[in-house]
Amino acid sequence: MSIQAKAAAAHKRRVRRSRGKIFELGSVYLSVHRTPRHIYAQVFSPRGKEVIASASSLETDIRGKKHESGKCGIAGIVGKLIAERAKAKGITKVAFDRSGYKYHGRVKALADAARANGLVC
Repeated sequence: MSIQAKAAAAHKRRVRRSRGKIFELGSVYLSVHRTPRHIYAQVFSPRGKEVIASASSLETDIRGKKHESGKCGIAGIVGKLIAERAKAKGITKVAFDRSGYKYHGRVKALADAARANGLVC
């Protein structure tokens, strides 16, 4: 088995384990997706049928700040924005779905910023 195949299998295992627990709890959840350039965050309803709030690094007010703060800084800005939008919709408590990514770097920066701005994850 190649290194890439092992990494993909580990990623799938982490996704299955974390999402299974979130669906078992039946709570509103904050899902994160990252690419090499951008990061996206969405707050979903308990069964994932409806997107309640969303934010990404592609938004025009965030795109201008890329040269100032780097990837982790941008993730923090997205975390702050998603927390503000979720609170505006009346949501203060969410389960954090890291989508199989390790809790490190940009994913951690987004989660910390969301917590610092009043979202309980």
